[in-house]
Amino acid sequence: MGAEQLPFLLLFGSFLLTFVTTRTITRMIRAGVGPFRNNVSGGVHIHHAVPGIILTLIGAYLSVAVGGRRPWAEAAGVLIGVGSSLILDEFALILHLQDVYWSPQGQLSVQLVALTLSVLGLVSLGLNPLTPDSGLGLGHLAVTVSAGVHLCALLVCVRKGKFSTAVLGVFLPPVAWIGAFRLARPGSTWARRRYDEVKTARAKDRADGFDARFGHYGLDIADLVAGRPSLPNPAQPAPAAPKP
Repeated sequence: MGAEQLPFLLLFGSFLLTFVTTRTITRMIRAGVGPFRNNVSGGVHIHHAVPGIILTLIGAYLSVAVGGRRPWAEAAGVLIGVGSSLILDEFALILHLQDVYWSPQGQLSVQLVALTLSVLGLVSLGLNPLTPDSGLGLGHLAVTVSAGVHLCALLVCVRKGKFSTAVLGVFLPPVAWIGAFRLARPGSTWARRRYDEVKTARAKDRADGFDARFGHYGLDIADLVAGRPSLPNPAQPAPAAPKP
């Protein structure tokens, strides 16, 4: 590993460590165990995406200002990794503009984090499709075009609600391409905006059949990482009364 790769490796490591730590702490808060409690100031619950935005901005500005000079480039990588992990862990809250952290919609955050980790892991291993020495034997233009098509397929999978397909598609491009052409999940943004009643019914039948055979595996893994969803959100323990 060259010195020029260290900032990105630190970004990847800090992103992963922050996500694991954050999910551990939030699940402890949810269960009412341990010393941690929700961050409330003046009656306002300050979500961890807020310090995440601040850290990401500081890291981004620092990375531009230092021009790769050490150790500031490494510090910028850590700041961006920590900050972006905090933001993406609450991506569903930002998207829905309401606290859906423990609801089924909140697992979108975990799926997006998994997709991000997959991409960061590939780049950390040196699999960068934008460089001619990526092992594909293609020129800059061909690799850039293929990477663009692949990225579009991944985004279509996400829009179609196929987050597991998108994660696998990062490693196996044909999986993403096939998923992009197949029917969307019935509750996805793609289906709501593009499907009529007949096509929605077809999508639901196909999704129900798939989930009956394989869906519980993905749900079990998601519940293990993110915590089992609940509707409504579980009640939080009442704060201890201040001592006189």
